[in-house]
Amino acid sequence: MSDSAQSNVTSSKPFPLASKPFAPDDEAALREALKRCSPSTFEAAVQFRKTGNADHMPAVVIGVIERFVEPDLRAKLKDADDDLRLIEDLGIDSLTMMEIVILVEDVLQLTINNDELRNLRTVGDVKTFIDCKIRGLPLPRPTKFLPIEHIGAVMPVQPPFLFLNEASVSSTGANGKYRITGQEFFLQGHFKDNPVMPASIMLEALGQLAVLFLLEGAPLEPGKAIGANTIYFTGCEGVRAHRMCKPGDILTLSIKPKRMKIPLATFEGAIRVGQEKAVIAEDITLTFAYVESAVAPAMINGALQPMPESDSSSTPPLRVAFNA
Repeated sequence: MSDSAQSNVTSSKPFPLASKPFAPDDEAALREALKRCSPSTFEAAVQFRKTGNADHMPAVVIGVIERFVEPDLRAKLKDADDDLRLIEDLGIDSLTMMEIVILVEDVLQLTINNDELRNLRTVGDVKTFIDCKIRGLPLPRPTKFLPIEHIGAVMPVQPPFLFLNEASVSSTGANGKYRITGQEFFLQGHFKDNPVMPASIMLEALGQLAVLFLLEGAPLEPGKAIGANTIYFTGCEGVRAHRMCKPGDILTLSIKPKRMKIPLATFEGAIRVGQEKAVIAEDITLTFAYVESAVAPAMINGALQPMPESDSSSTPPLRVAFNA
């Protein structure tokens, strides 16, 4: 692949079924299939079937998923959070997932193999997967869910300056969470008797999520890897702070790559607390460099040979520093 990041903006090129006439009988059958879905889902499905425009697909997918989710969980879908997990957050088991797939196949007139469902973990995975199927594009790599143990193992930044409790990384971006505990060292003086998370630290957290994307999700040429100790902050533009964040708040972070060409990668980032915007950053730019990817240990006489030790002392970890 080239050094340029893949664009997140998909084409609105009509799907081939647009050439097939959408008859009144088709509309009646579609109405029956979606009778337990919202009117907006039906309208989006009609427009998709008439025009083949895949831009209507997300509304159809969300509407179908909503149909099978328990009523008390449906409000989560209205927040349009692609990081919602199908099992953990929405309570969708394997049988329910099959029901969703069957209805989506019927409504969108496509075929989905069971083996293709194994890596669908989030709402975003489902939307991206179906969008690729509709457009005939290669399926993206599955989303990776990274616990704090994995994050700590790969990140150059370490506690107490690591502001990610968990994260998920795909080829199109990354999401993470951080809970402000109130025990953070900087809250002792920011501010006296009124602990408030510094905006600079929240931007640091977005920068760390971008670093994690470069290390775990960025599309790279075969044999190439991005060195953890080669990544540094270079600039941030278009920053807006919308909300004070205090102990007990859970920060939901998201970043998406905008441009990526060695040695620079630029991301857009956002932080929410619940449904409230906390911080928006239009451009977060990091510098990075390639290193040769690790070679698997060789087998000699049936035994694995140790890899040569690397020099990890030459470069300090990334620190995204701003004035609070």
